[in-house]
Amino acid sequence: MRFLLHWLEKAGTKFQKGQPLEPLYPAFEAGETFLFTPSSVTRADAHVRDGLDLKRMMITVVYALVPTIMMAMYNTGLQIHRTVEQGGTLLANWQTAVYRWTDLPVASDAVLGCFVHGALYFVPIMVVTYAVGGVLEVAFSVIRGHEVNEGLLVTGMLIPLTMPATVPLWQLSLGTAFGIVIGKEIFGGTGMNFLNPALTARAFLFFAYPAQLSGEVWVAAEPPADGISGATWLASYAEGSGHLAGHTYWDAFVGTIPGSMGETSTLACLLGAVLLLWTRIGAWQTMLGVTVGTGLTALGLNGIGSDSTPMVNMPWHHHFVVGGWAFGTVFMATDPVSSAFTASGKLVYGLLIGVLCVLIRCINPAYPEGMMLAILFLNMFAPLIDHYVIEANKRRRAARYVGA
Repeated sequence: MRFLLHWLEKAGTKFQKGQPLEPLYPAFEAGETFLFTPSSVTRADAHVRDGLDLKRMMITVVYALVPTIMMAMYNTGLQIHRTVEQGGTLLANWQTAVYRWTDLPVASDAVLGCFVHGALYFVPIMVVTYAVGGVLEVAFSVIRGHEVNEGLLVTGMLIPLTMPATVPLWQLSLGTAFGIVIGKEIFGGTGMNFLNPALTARAFLFFAYPAQLSGEVWVAAEPPADGISGATWLASYAEGSGHLAGHTYWDAFVGTIPGSMGETSTLACLLGAVLLLWTRIGAWQTMLGVTVGTGLTALGLNGIGSDSTPMVNMPWHHHFVVGGWAFGTVFMATDPVSSAFTASGKLVYGLLIGVLCVLIRCINPAYPEGMMLAILFLNMFAPLIDHYVIEANKRRRAARYVGA
């Protein structure tokens, strides 16, 4: 490592101001700071110091995502193995060839086998996301002449977790590019975007290629087996079956059900929420608001009931463990850039997300999921919410001043 550091210091002189490679300095600096602490740091006493900088905050979020990542790999392999057990045959793709080379059993009770087989699907998606996003981040930094920041560290991890295991990599590349460029870079980059880049990528793929992003999310076997590549909980209720698609409430809470790779386990998301709340990176007001808004709206619709719209009758507590509710509440709605900034605004922001999520799920039978659209919609209204909160605070202060 010392040799690599010495080589980087020597090579870095060619990227300094006035040198031939000066325009490419952001690209060089991105690689250097990824491997080592920057050589230029703040030392003067005049600066406000804090133990939490952007890099530490992003790394903490990645740590919070570890349980979700582990569950994503395990559940991906688990669903594939269940497909085989129920009569399906593995696709003749490179993942299957590599997995068979490991000589691990294709069985749902083979924990290591599930992890390995799931990783063969998850890791390529993550690598493609970081590769495409990294190239775009460096390109925009070079064009603008500023250093590469750590925003992609989290975005590159969130995008794969919102994807089904069988998403085509070329579609993933397009979606990542759309999320990074349209969702963030055209507004000035990290800290300037009003939309969540990961959800922007997911929304683009959902509406551009709905066949690959919805419906039969587990097409890891051919021919598919009933109950594995078929309906999820939300789809089951939307179709009027009124049952849990062959799974229990505990299955949905733990995450051993079909769905996008990182969105099935409420338990894994809760473990991440503990770390985000403990480090104060995730806003408890937002999480509480989403929970209360979801519960109250679902309870109200349960009280009304409906014979024509089955989703209205889904028990209120089921909303917390199906679809992307838990993942969206913990990791997407709490995005410090695209959410509301004020404490009261965060509570209102989260409350409206919960209300809108349930309304989309229950009132629109053609779209049983609603968390993605609810968060993106409220992203656009977050500045307006903060505006009214600040104006209300100004009026209260003015009234106190006049009264004094």
